[in-house]
Amino acid sequence: MRTISRLFTAFAVASFALVGIAPAAFAHNQLVSSTPADKAALEAGPSTIELTFDQPVQGGKGLNSVVVVGPNGADQWQEGEASVRGNVVTAQVRELGPAGDYRIGYRILSADGHPVAGELKFSLTKAGNGTPAPVEATQSTGSAQAGEPQENGGVPVWVWIAGAVVLLGAGVFFAMRVGGGAQQ
Repeated sequence: MRTISRLFTAFAVASFALVGIAPAAFAHNQLVSSTPADKAALEAGPSTIELTFDQPVQGGKGLNSVVVVGPNGADQWQEGEASVRGNVVTAQVRELGPAGDYRIGYRILSADGHPVAGELKFSLTKAGNGTPAPVEATQSTGSAQAGEPQENGGVPVWVWIAGAVVLLGAGVFFAMRVGGGAQQ
């Protein structure tokens, strides 16, 4: 009976230790505002997309991408690479063409190394005179296609799981050694 009690105590201590470190591990960067706003209806297309996050974003070539996809779901309208200033990511947009629903897909790398991806939408109510970006230009801006999952950067989940198992095992071992010595 005492062995079960010690095992339960070790499990409880290890669980509380894991919960204590979990908030830092799972506090990911979140989008707090955007220009244009999500689901906005615009008469003229924006010249830039501005995404503001609650934490700093890592800057660097190829780390962050913003993709603007037109109503046909294929044409892309962003121009060049996204730029970062603190917690704000900005992307240039070509003059838009057909009226309809546009999607903004983004993938950023948080300062803590975790990738964050998402999607926003806006509607263009009056057609513009623009043309989509050439295929070669859209391939060099990354693949933050709206809705596509991204896997690049950050710490893989299996590392956190392995760490939790090791910590739990160490807690059980320690509790059994300390508890077992007190009985003799």
